[in-house]
Amino acid sequence: MAASNDNDKAHLLPPSYKTQITAWLSEDTPSFDYAGFVVGETPRRAILLAKSAGILAGVPFFTEVFTQTGCRVEWHQSEGAPLDPSSSPDGRVKVATVSGPVRGILLGERVALNTLARCSGIATQSHRLVSLVRKAGYTGALAGTRKTTPGFRLVEKYGMLVGGADAHRMDLSAMIMLKDNHVWSRGSITDAVAAAKSVGGFSLKVEVEVQSEREADEAIAAGADVVMLDNFTGRGATLAARALKQRWPRRSFLLEVSGGLGGDNVEAYICNDVDIISTSSIHQGVPHLDFSLKIEH
Repeated sequence: MAASNDNDKAHLLPPSYKTQITAWLSEDTPSFDYAGFVVGETPRRAILLAKSAGILAGVPFFTEVFTQTGCRVEWHQSEGAPLDPSSSPDGRVKVATVSGPVRGILLGERVALNTLARCSGIATQSHRLVSLVRKAGYTGALAGTRKTTPGFRLVEKYGMLVGGADAHRMDLSAMIMLKDNHVWSRGSITDAVAAAKSVGGFSLKVEVEVQSEREADEAIAAGADVVMLDNFTGRGATLAARALKQRWPRRSFLLEVSGGLGGDNVEAYICNDVDIISTSSIHQGVPHLDFSLKIEH
């Protein structure tokens, strides 16, 4: 694997990711490894091949899977590298070599490949959408959402970061986001923000989802740090963003747009009065990259 550096996203991972991988391996082999009995412990090498184009992401997860099955991984491509099988004569890119007991290679194969394929798919889609908005002149943040897979959030958020997107909040404890149901349940935006600030203190931002400029004004007046313009049209969002920034020049707040945004419509929302564009299109329904692991023989 390439030498570590200050931009290595693996430095973000908590120690608990290793126990998650232990749980994945336990799920896949809950009792006897019958096929492993057939092949035994003979030392072998297997080649990881990429068969579709995209961005490589998920290196630390893949490596840890095989560490736990008694194998070693040598990487020939770096995290975040573009993979282009069409440039290879056989339509495949050599990505890594896994060495160790053949039973260990086969124990980890499917868990490692599934994780790498999903993480790389998210990184690829994130990279594409970030590139699209940058080409259109957008300078703000392109962020994912919390619409992630339970138990797999860490991998999905990691893939967004490798692809160049912002991961947004990780969980309910990372930022206080007051959506329409919170406001309706509390009674008003003003009361909801006051209650949030009373417990969140100085360290947590408060974000409020709004459906109109009037609601945005109320959220800003109440002291919201971030205001989300939810389900606005492209023209509606850009006009509202400009008006709000002009109307509240002495208040410090960020404006976010969200709601059904993707590669087919995001350009209509691009305006640098908008600080954040958030979307689930970079991680929901995203095609996986196609990888295979072939034992040398």
